[in-house]
Amino acid sequence: MTIVVTTPTGHVGSRVVRLLLQAGVRPRVLVRDPARLDAATRERVDVRRGDLTDAAFVREATSGARTVFWVDPTPHSSEDPIETSDRTADPLIEAAQAGDVARVVLLSSVGAEKRHGAGHIDGLARIEERLDATAADTLHLRCGYFFTNLLMDVDGLAGGVLTTPFRSDVPMAWVDPRDIGDVVAARLLNDDWKGHEVQAVHGPEDLTFQQVAAILTEVLGRTVQLVVVGEDDVRGALRSAGLSPSAVEGIVGMSAGMRDLVPEQPRDLVTTTPTPLAAWAYAHLRPALSRAGG
Repeated sequence: MTIVVTTPTGHVGSRVVRLLLQAGVRPRVLVRDPARLDAATRERVDVRRGDLTDAAFVREATSGARTVFWVDPTPHSSEDPIETSDRTADPLIEAAQAGDVARVVLLSSVGAEKRHGAGHIDGLARIEERLDATAADTLHLRCGYFFTNLLMDVDGLAGGVLTTPFRSDVPMAWVDPRDIGDVVAARLLNDDWKGHEVQAVHGPEDLTFQQVAAILTEVLGRTVQLVVVGEDDVRGALRSAGLSPSAVEGIVGMSAGMRDLVPEQPRDLVTTTPTPLAAWAYAHLRPALSRAGG
């Protein structure tokens, strides 16, 4: 079987590659800079060097694959992230329509079920719809809020502050990307599923940001104060950072669209993954703060 893995050096993709190798599968990895793969991994995978925004490269590199694991590479800061996500997926859609790819596993997000009104997540919703319109077997993994998003605010946490535009008292799904990688690898290696499926990956438990601040206070051994900012404050900060209006609304729309959202897929045995936030924070956030001098 030929399995293509995009973003193989990311939080999820790197885990997927490791598990496929341990299962005896040599994946085809699409990577911009092969040097970001460790030497041992480079020796064991089929490296295709190129940019996922290069349609010709993606079309050639995915052609003939049994299964593609697609991670949208579009950064939230793109000029128009929703349009870019949709356009970047064009060659994958074409390959699925032509029968050059038999199966696609898409890294999607909780909120994609809304289809509209969730900021940049609307781009993932559009990719879901387009893939489901092909004859390829498709699986959309609608994942919760990544633990690793906390690493984007190391400076703030080093100062004892956790800032968020989300409501402080509303529970939401939080998940370790490594656990997502486990689910992805299991589904890539299973040839039995057919048709168009959706599976959520909700992490071990739903957490409010108040609970997250309390967990981080215990793990980091310092008081972590939660600061909730308004949408206009977020817009102002993003504009000051030079982001385009579409990028600003793509980011703000994600938190606004997720407010009070009840995921379409319930929390159950299949959607619940094992790693708690505290364990992840001990292993990854504490060292990151130490490196930052916090």
